[in-house]
Amino acid sequence: MNTASLAAATADYTVPQLWRILAKTGYFLGLSGAIGATVTYATTVRPALREGEREDGGVLRGRVAAFLAWSGVALLVAGYFQLAARVARVGKGMPFGDALAPSALWDFLRAPAAKGAWIAQGTVYLVQNLVLLVTAATLMALFAPAARRHLDRIALTALPLALAVTFVAAVPAVRPPDVDTWLNLVLDQAHIVSGTVWLGGLVLLVALAGTRRRLGEGAGLLWADLWRRFGLVAMVCVAVVTVSGLWLSWRHVAAVSQLWTTGYGIALLVKLLLVAGLVAAGAFNQLWLMPRIVRARSADDTASLVHLTLRHFPKVVWGEVVLGVAVLAVLPFIAGSSRAEAGSPKAVFSGSVLGAGVALVAALALSLYATVKASDILARRTVGARPA
Repeated sequence: MNTASLAAATADYTVPQLWRILAKTGYFLGLSGAIGATVTYATTVRPALREGEREDGGVLRGRVAAFLAWSGVALLVAGYFQLAARVARVGKGMPFGDALAPSALWDFLRAPAAKGAWIAQGTVYLVQNLVLLVTAATLMALFAPAARRHLDRIALTALPLALAVTFVAAVPAVRPPDVDTWLNLVLDQAHIVSGTVWLGGLVLLVALAGTRRRLGEGAGLLWADLWRRFGLVAMVCVAVVTVSGLWLSWRHVAAVSQLWTTGYGIALLVKLLLVAGLVAAGAFNQLWLMPRIVRARSADDTASLVHLTLRHFPKVVWGEVVLGVAVLAVLPFIAGSSRAEAGSPKAVFSGSVLGAGVALVAALALSLYATVKASDILARRTVGARPA
């Protein structure tokens, strides 16, 4: 398609303003820090540190506490700018600078409910931001050295609060009319949570890997366990992101050609390519690095184990982090709908769509199982092979 025809096809697409791009990207970065770090600590770091005596436990716990505390700061700042962005969007032509004023925020939060709504939209956002404030305060308590002795309790308290920040914001002011709309709400939240756990977990583990110079000789064993545990978490996130992402794409894209003939589709295509890069990096970790880590562990090759887990593996994860942040930077551009831009009819939920979804879930589960089994087979082969 030439430039002129592409411009005509995307005429109904509006590029978001810079303040909206920064506010939305920052908000999801804040959520990734709060949700991803607390979930990863609960599912990966904490169990690994509790399994036997870990000589490096104190160093890693201290770094986790600092990371969570700064995540609270990031969430608080990002939440404020995101709320101001909401005010600027609903205000007719209100500049973003004016929307930052506390009086403008308060007027928005106190606005009465619209006709037919069961609750005022401002009330929903008021509750959300109160929960956000409590979450941030809970995490920032870890700046205090005395509070770090209660890291487990604070992190596990902040985890459901962080999840509630996004869940509360999704509460509809008008009751959804059908199952289709309810399903969209649920899968949209599943997409957000799985994505933030995936990215936030990667960032936390990269931050922890930065302590390698302060770790003992047994660090390789600990980190082999950490990467293995998070690999399982990441695979679940990949599954949920894939299923929910395909659902959301189906709702907004009527044909594959709309991925390059509409503004929404182009932004979505960029996101899909970035996510594909993330999945490819994860597959590389699972099918190439993890078998070699198993080999080094079985051979009691401490030097190779440390190199793989604390030098090579984090380099790949850094690449994943860059791709993940790029995905968040693209999100503000995925606005509207390709169907609306192209004049296509709205997506209609039916039994055949449900059946296709169930088949997709089954196929995805089978593929992930096959990936795990392939990794195990490769690990057994490398264990039996002569060291390079």
